[in-house]
Amino acid sequence: MKKLMTLMLMAAFAMPALAQITHTSKGDVDENAEKILKKASQKINAGAVSFSVTMISKDQNKKETGKMKADVLYNKGKYRVDFDENVIYCDGNSTWHWNKEVDEVVINKMSSSEDDLLNPASILANYGKNFKAKFIRQEKDGTAIIDMTPKKSKSYYKIRLKINANSGIIQSMEMHNYDGSCGEYKVSNFKSGVKTSDSDFTFSKSNNPKVEIIDMR
Repeated sequence: MKKLMTLMLMAAFAMPALAQITHTSKGDVDENAEKILKKASQKINAGAVSFSVTMISKDQNKKETGKMKADVLYNKGKYRVDFDENVIYCDGNSTWHWNKEVDEVVINKMSSSEDDLLNPASILANYGKNFKAKFIRQEKDGTAIIDMTPKKSKSYYKIRLKINANSGIIQSMEMHNYDGSCGEYKVSNFKSGVKTSDSDFTFSKSNNPKVEIIDMR
């Protein structure tokens, strides 16, 4: 179960009642979804942000099968994720997965074919390139609900986002898989303008000399 939750985490991370569709030479564009997603993308790409994520996995009967909390630091493609006895670092080129329980770090090279969810914020950062978006509705509290369908084949068929339409802050994300299971990510403690340095997104061997390094690059 922990392995599944780890994959969920790495896999990476806010009008009218009916969506207004405009036809363009590039295809159908949902203007309501585009407006909100653009604001959310700008929010998460403006500078370093930090937030907490509670991840809940559910089976095809929607029964909860696992739950885990993580803290995320993100800055324009670079990120660090802390959960349980694990830390994942990414400098935009490579990832370091530090398992503190076994004192081991596995390093992998990132590739352009890597799943979108491997990057906690790439859903918003690259939404136009990788997804088709549909505005579903806006709740009374200002929460906009948007469905994203991947343009390329994935293990999931839909991602549902809940975003604060006024602030652009993402509130939650649901990943719906073809086997009927789903993963829910609830975002809290979102902070922007966080100060970071390059060292925040790489594993420090000098500070952890006893940790075994497995370099798969």
